Amino acid sequence: MEFKKQVGIWLRVSTEGQVKDESPEHHERRARLYAESKGWEVVEVYRLEAISGKSVMEQPETKRMLKDIKQGRISGLIFSKLARLARNTKELLDFAEIFREANTDLISLGESIDTSTPAGRLFYTMIAAMATWEREEIVARINASVPIRASLGKSLGGQASFGYKWVGKELMVDEKEAPIRKLVYELFLTHKRKVTVANLLNEQGYRTRNGSNFSDTTISRLLRDSTAKGQRIANYTKSLGEGKNWVIKPQEEWVVTACPAVVSEEVWEKCNDLLDKQEKERKPPTKRPVHLFTSIVYCECGEKMYIPSQSRKYICLTCRKQRIDLNDLEDIYYENLKLYLLNKDQIVFFTEKTEKTILEKEKELVSLRAKKEELDNEMDKLVALYQANELPKEGFGKHYNPLYEQVAQIDAYIPEVLGQIDFLKMQHLNTDQVLQDAISLYESWPGLSIEGKRSVVEEITQKITIAKDGITFKFLYSPAAPFKMTADDQRKLRDSSKPSA
Repeated sequence: MEFKKQVGIWLRVSTEGQVKDESPEHHERRARLYAESKGWEVVEVYRLEAISGKSVMEQPETKRMLKDIKQGRISGLIFSKLARLARNTKELLDFAEIFREANTDLISLGESIDTSTPAGRLFYTMIAAMATWEREEIVARINASVPIRASLGKSLGGQASFGYKWVGKELMVDEKEAPIRKLVYELFLTHKRKVTVANLLNEQGYRTRNGSNFSDTTISRLLRDSTAKGQRIANYTKSLGEGKNWVIKPQEEWVVTACPAVVSEEVWEKCNDLLDKQEKERKPPTKRPVHLFTSIVYCECGEKMYIPSQSRKYICLTCRKQRIDLNDLEDIYYENLKLYLLNKDQIVFFTEKTEKTILEKEKELVSLRAKKEELDNEMDKLVALYQANELPKEGFGKHYNPLYEQVAQIDAYIPEVLGQIDFLKMQHLNTDQVLQDAISLYESWPGLSIEGKRSVVEEITQKITIAKDGITFKFLYSPAAPFKMTADDQRKLRDSSKPSA
């Protein structure tokens, strides 16, 4: 039995446009004729009548259509022209990306676009280029505006430092939190211990802005923040990526502006001098020597291989059959790194993975906001019952407080998710840029420190297996089969790297 491509028809006509040639019936008939000529089966019609095209993504029919696409119910959508799908350029780009990821075709009769044909697939390419350009323009505008906004004392997003609040676009002292912030400095000068300060604040009933107990880490951050002495520093950190640390930018990029102080500069300096002294006297933990491929190299017998003291070879301590010189392994790894980094299919895989991660984070954000709205509604109902004397005071607190704490947790987490989305979008470069970065990384490898090389290895390498007939490299996030270098190839590589006599 011959399988027919199943498609849907999209109808959106504003009220004022419902004349003979623009009626929904006309559009539907035209679409059905096109589907019939292609041998396709129309299984669904999505109607958005009297709906403006300014924004349609949140309309119930749109959500139904996107659900059908994701579930594979339809593999194509026919509409009269692009403006009928969406007038909003951003939404049009979003639609095209969703359809492309779901391997679903867009068919615009007015523009003669049918992405089921080779010529029509060029549309996806152009849309992707437009999306890339739009992202790069947004990133450029944001990066250019950050130092300017910071120098004017404006917010760069996020909450004000504890003890302060944003009033419009101006940073002001928070009358409720400022006395606690000042007390932090006074207690530290008296007791000289961050843990003691945190415990004293908690015992006195003070809490952080989100209702949590103070910790020594929180105390250290507050003591170090120069906002308290009237110097607000902005544009001084950047993120290394999801799940990674934030690092300090070069000092020349910092923007320092004046703001109201809650302690004198003398008090702030005394506290920070004391912190500097304590950190200097603290004995740093001894570093355990880590070789480049520690915990990643395995013997073919399944056990990890190690470099014993006074040795320069990775050895399987279980079967004692496999061993390899650490320099030889690095040379071989370097050659495989080239195959991995400069593989364009691999790079496309990376960019698509980033897009998928952004989509997942945005879904998480929608879910968080929906949950917060649900909790807010529950809290409003409890307040109404309490005010109507239908809920006793004890019962009100018992039911209300857990909801309040959960809302506070969500409020604190939402900015974190937004920050992750912003970072991912800014880092989401086009394939050519990623390829250029990969080339740069490969070329710079010989000059990297052992720590730098190790960070690269940990980031992209899952497992290296040493066997009698060769070495297999399994890289993370790779859609391809593991790279394998035979024993003969290894010998040739080692021989070519040795200086000639």
